[in-house]
Amino acid sequence: MSGDIWSRQELARFLRSRRARVMPRNVGLPEGVGRRTKGLRREEVAVLAGLSPTWYTYLEQGRDIKPSIQVLDSLARVLDLTEDERRYIHTLVHGQVTNPQPLDGQQWTGDVMRPLISLMDDSEYPVYAADIHCDLTAWNAAAAEWYDDWGKYDPEHRNMLRWLLVSPKAKERLPDWEDVTSDVIARWRSELARWPHDERLTARIAEFNRLSPLFASLWRRHEVQEHRTLTRRFRHPRLGLRTLRMALMVTPDEPLVGLVIHFPMPAAE
Repeated sequence: MSGDIWSRQELARFLRSRRARVMPRNVGLPEGVGRRTKGLRREEVAVLAGLSPTWYTYLEQGRDIKPSIQVLDSLARVLDLTEDERRYIHTLVHGQVTNPQPLDGQQWTGDVMRPLISLMDDSEYPVYAADIHCDLTAWNAAAAEWYDDWGKYDPEHRNMLRWLLVSPKAKERLPDWEDVTSDVIARWRSELARWPHDERLTARIAEFNRLSPLFASLWRRHEVQEHRTLTRRFRHPRLGLRTLRMALMVTPDEPLVGLVIHFPMPAAE
């Protein structure tokens, strides 16, 4: 059985199970003496979600159709899905989640990464957190030494990509500055595909196009690259030229923010 067929059948099974869980009275419908269906009828779910009953029936039959993000969210509302369940049906259909909300028992306060970074504040290597807009949300003391003291910048200018594009310190600290900038833009474009409805991302792109001819040129190339462990060369003010490895970590508690950890290259054997 192919993965696509399994996903469609699993979505069908999941929708049927969740439809059976919703009591008619919870969505303003009469229970009815002669009701034989446990939970809601297919036609009722379709009407409440603004769908054709036939089309919704096809979904529950595992037919080869692909509901949009908006349709899935409408079904999640009607079926009273938890955020875990809503993410599940999005992943089954689209392979990823758009516009994630806090999971049950979670609150995104922006404080998940800060305690992690504070544990690494004594590290001699940089650690920083950046969100999907490339805004720098936290960093350790070593990041200020290897990169820049971002705390001196206005809060709205504490942005990794903006720093690369306009700060003279970026060219000073990164010998391969243009390659690094190109790499960050390619990885950022790949990340943006997961958040197509984020208006602030659109505003950031327009801002960077105005700020930097280099960004405008690189953006027009449409180069994409997934996040991966990589190396980056630095011109350290005390240590001279050094190469560090970098890894990105993301926690389910804050999927909009990534933790970037630097560590030394392994010793040559």
